[in-house]
Amino acid sequence: MKKHLIIAAVILAAFAAGLGSFLLLAPEDRDRGMVEVEAAAQAQPVRETSHRLTSPQRSELTVVEFLDFECEACGAVYPAVEKLRAEYGDRVTFIARYFPMPGHKNARLAARTVEAAAQQGKFEEMYGKLFTTQAQWGEASESKEALFREYARELGLDMEKFTAALNDPATTERIEADQRDGLGLGVQGTPTFFVDGLRIPNPASYEEFRALIEKRLARR
Repeated sequence: MKKHLIIAAVILAAFAAGLGSFLLLAPEDRDRGMVEVEAAAQAQPVRETSHRLTSPQRSELTVVEFLDFECEACGAVYPAVEKLRAEYGDRVTFIARYFPMPGHKNARLAARTVEAAAQQGKFEEMYGKLFTTQAQWGEASESKEALFREYARELGLDMEKFTAALNDPATTERIEADQRDGLGLGVQGTPTFFVDGLRIPNPASYEEFRALIEKRLARR
């Protein structure tokens, strides 16, 4: 009995150590893997086609996030990004770029879903929908296409057009174009942020991110 208790204690300690290591990792260190596209030869943090969450008349700063809708770290930072763009949306351009990671079963499907919604002018709505419902579908081993189609109906999308866009190779190409830029810029995991074209370490909190933005704006 004593021997069994010792073995159980060792296993529990190892599990706790592993969990602690996971929680101590920076978000960009948690969701890594090989993305199966070639890096862009002339990568750019922002392109004319990039999805803008804010479009101020006079933009003083640009914040770009390469993200994966199934990534828990991206879901965790989403409320902070929303709060920041509500506060600075009239001065800062916030841009979201696709970077689905291969370790997530529904990441590419989620990106295709958002891009299909974008073709009907509903990028922001589907972007928010997938992050606010991530706990309902993230880390699933089965396809969540039926659920995503329900979200599309809730947003009032034309389902025939949505289905066509979802299955259109051009939609996948649009997502892979973002991934190629990300790889060319050194993106290895999600989320990864660029401020005015320069990659920054992931802020540890909303307050830290806000302070960074304030410091950059003060230089203008």
